[in-house]
Amino acid sequence: MVYQAPPAPPKRQRRLLPLLIVAVVAVVVIALVRWVSTGANLPSLALFGCSDDAVTLTVAASPEKAGVMRQLAEDYSGTRIDEGCVEVSVVEQSSGETLEALDSGEWDEQRYGPRPDVWSPASSGWVQIARQRTAEQDRASLIPDQTPSIANSPLVIAMPRPMAEALGWPEEDLGWADLHDLADSADGWGSVGHPEWGEFRMGKTNPNYSTSGLNATIGTYFAGTGLASDLTVEDINSSRTRAFVSAVERSIVHYGDITMTFLANLQRADAEGQGLTYVSAVAVEEMSVVHYNQGNPTGDPESAEGAELPNVPLVAVYPEEGTLMSDHPYVVLDWADEPRRAAAADFLEYLLGDEAQQLFLDNAFRGHDGATGELLREDNGVLPAKPAELPLPSATVLDAMLENWAELRKPANVLLVIDTSGSMQEAVPGTGTTRLELAKDAAITSIDEFSDSDHVGLWMFSTDLEANGQDWRELVPLGPLGEPADGGSRRDQIVERIANLPPGGGTGLHDTVLAAHTLVAENSRSDAINAVVFLTDGRNEDLNGIGLEELLDRITPESGQQGVRVFTISYGEEADLDTMTRIAEATDAAAYDSSDPESIGEVFEAVISNF
Repeated sequence: MVYQAPPAPPKRQRRLLPLLIVAVVAVVVIALVRWVSTGANLPSLALFGCSDDAVTLTVAASPEKAGVMRQLAEDYSGTRIDEGCVEVSVVEQSSGETLEALDSGEWDEQRYGPRPDVWSPASSGWVQIARQRTAEQDRASLIPDQTPSIANSPLVIAMPRPMAEALGWPEEDLGWADLHDLADSADGWGSVGHPEWGEFRMGKTNPNYSTSGLNATIGTYFAGTGLASDLTVEDINSSRTRAFVSAVERSIVHYGDITMTFLANLQRADAEGQGLTYVSAVAVEEMSVVHYNQGNPTGDPESAEGAELPNVPLVAVYPEEGTLMSDHPYVVLDWADEPRRAAAADFLEYLLGDEAQQLFLDNAFRGHDGATGELLREDNGVLPAKPAELPLPSATVLDAMLENWAELRKPANVLLVIDTSGSMQEAVPGTGTTRLELAKDAAITSIDEFSDSDHVGLWMFSTDLEANGQDWRELVPLGPLGEPADGGSRRDQIVERIANLPPGGGTGLHDTVLAAHTLVAENSRSDAINAVVFLTDGRNEDLNGIGLEELLDRITPESGQQGVRVFTISYGEEADLDTMTRIAEATDAAAYDSSDPESIGEVFEAVISNF
């Protein structure tokens, strides 16, 4: 789709200008009268913005509410308090990423963006973990004791309506035990009379990054123990619990940092008439079900206009074992100075007020007090009754759970393919280094995220690397990272090979993608996430190779089959993002944009969260 600018509006007659001036003056006078008579905060002529006395408040908000928060920040900005005129800037950031930044001890703005004064993750679970970790670093005061909720949304298991109805939705109580049985059955959906749907496939984000992934993991552990409270480290480490969680994790198609990866892929599959083949269930927040059914899975109000409704809608399954509530806490960080603290307190008061709360309800959230709006109804795929709620485990149990999950998660079988064409040696302004060196550092860091049992391999590519004209070269074959190799381990070998990658040549993109996809397919593992991570800073320059359409046709899995996923990284402004996106979408994966080379570390981290 090519964006075209709207036609210019017709010129107004000059005689309308006095009327416009009168209207603006009238609005200002009414606002002044209201301010004087009620003592309310003056919205300080927000039409014109703040003057030099502006107090800028930076808020880090979790992705699922970032659009709503931006709208509220825009409406509020320009409000005057005793300390000055307030401007609120909302930065979208995953809850896990903000936790990681806080955990580092000193906020790295180059890596994480502007340091926030207020943090609003999706769940207080992140706050508990942050509070414990900062306390261990003698920084306990960073996280305050009071972190009020500004909105709520329970974790649900979103399923295509026909699949949920086959399990008895909405009359039957369903939960993690039902998903465990489907995932553990050799017959998959055939065990409930629908062999045409194949095996049960679950989408779940990585609990180290995403709230829905964290809450789904907590819910699975609770279900595995049979408890509804007082979860202990001993409970999660029991063989019974581990067996239950492991069975659910085996059904995962892949992980990820945001639920949008799954919802966007599902939306695209649905548009192609394959809404029942990509995934059977996705762990998301309740409001995401409504957004998806409105044709706007991002939930951003700016994306709602012109959205197309799905052919197969989703419905929300509220786990009968109980679920976790994303309470969207409001955390004023200790490093905020007094003017920003005052601004944060006033913005919080606004967020809890009727106008702001109505906007949350209008976007399918529940209110800070649990109130529900008109969108939460069965014909939208959700049930307004408050679901049974599970308590958050202690921070100690949460940390132990994440360590336990790392052992039980679905393993990875991943080939890392890095572009070493001549353009990769271009300098990145302001860094004193090249694209290739930045990419090397990011790739090496990412290797730490894999376990020794994960299978990982490494290729480089440019053009004509081999005598037969082959554009790629295998540097480390696929195999367990902990396996001995060259006097060390495969992990050590991959790190060494990445560090010594030499630049040169063109970009043999299409042939290399096909070859990498073929290799992983030939060495695929039924118990693993089979994938290629493909980084390039250019576009295909091998005119003797296959064309894009043939490539897409050959890597697209047959209907209902789960093939090798190609996660692409478009690196630098010259990278062919459109082609990389089409390749990723053809394999039900995700495309990542690192057009700013300095973001490559963050992008690599997001890519590796899929495994």
